[in-house]
Amino acid sequence: MTSNEQQEEAPSPPSNRSNAPNVVTQKRLWPSLIAGGCAGATSRTLVSPLERLKTYAGVWKGLSKIWQEEGFLGFMRGNTLNCLRIAPYSAVQFSTYEVMKQWLSHPVEYVYTHEDGSKSNIIVRELGTIERLVAGAVAGFTSVVSTYPLDLVRSRISIATASMYTQNIRKGAPLPRVPGVWETTVKVYREEGGIRGLYRGCIPTSVGVAPYVAFNFVFYESARAFFTQKDGTPPGPITKLLIGAWAGAVSQTLTYPLDVIRRRMQVSGMRDSKLGVRDKGGIDAIRNIVRTSGFKGLYYGLFPNLLKVAPSTGAYFLTYELVTGLIDRK
Repeated sequence: MTSNEQQEEAPSPPSNRSNAPNVVTQKRLWPSLIAGGCAGATSRTLVSPLERLKTYAGVWKGLSKIWQEEGFLGFMRGNTLNCLRIAPYSAVQFSTYEVMKQWLSHPVEYVYTHEDGSKSNIIVRELGTIERLVAGAVAGFTSVVSTYPLDLVRSRISIATASMYTQNIRKGAPLPRVPGVWETTVKVYREEGGIRGLYRGCIPTSVGVAPYVAFNFVFYESARAFFTQKDGTPPGPITKLLIGAWAGAVSQTLTYPLDVIRRRMQVSGMRDSKLGVRDKGGIDAIRNIVRTSGFKGLYYGLFPNLLKVAPSTGAYFLTYELVTGLIDRK
């Protein structure tokens, strides 16, 4: 046993240690990439009708407005673009998290006493809460930076589309053509400083997403370990769905002000924006929000956001585990 290893009495048989709390098992990278992409696309599609409520003042008012102006297809509008962004984002996030867990874990030696009284030593790699938070934060930061231009373009198209449709319907004019991904990307690149324009708001977004992802993974894995039986049997699909929803809701509530700043920064450079948003940076955005709306402005829209985040996060983790389970069985 090395000086860095600890020797303890194993609370469960060696075959069950892989499902024990804090234990890190060796995983291949490509299943995490595939499962992460599937998890992101599935979870986002399930809550697509709620995704657009961020641009409306209330939940029921928003649902009614979308139905009256655009019909059923309005609830799914923009979902393809969302999936094109969230699939690589989620793939990078889960794969980075698995890699970071391997890097940050440490070996622990256990002494297991068999039924016949004999003993054997087993060595597993474990990860503490702080290390999980760090791994989650790095995963969140990496996923944001690697896909941020797609996120910014998606936000611009969503806001511009909602504004154009509302204005034209009120005037009785024909519905306008929705700006495309490439068209919006080129416009931002040309009018807002090139690459720097495509990464406008990336820093406050990363600062907001990193702790959210960190809390998400820690809360989910802690609850998952709590509901894992002593013989190593993991919780069932419904339980995983519920603890995922709980983890997402708590994490979102803790970090929501940072999400408000992120969305505000992403539209601050729109020349034709009628939102009156002209923030110089994240700190300036906070000052302007508090000055105009008070501290409650930092939590504006939290309730409709939780209606989306909770089921989305539950489906996110459940889909990831189902897909990785299918891949591992092959």
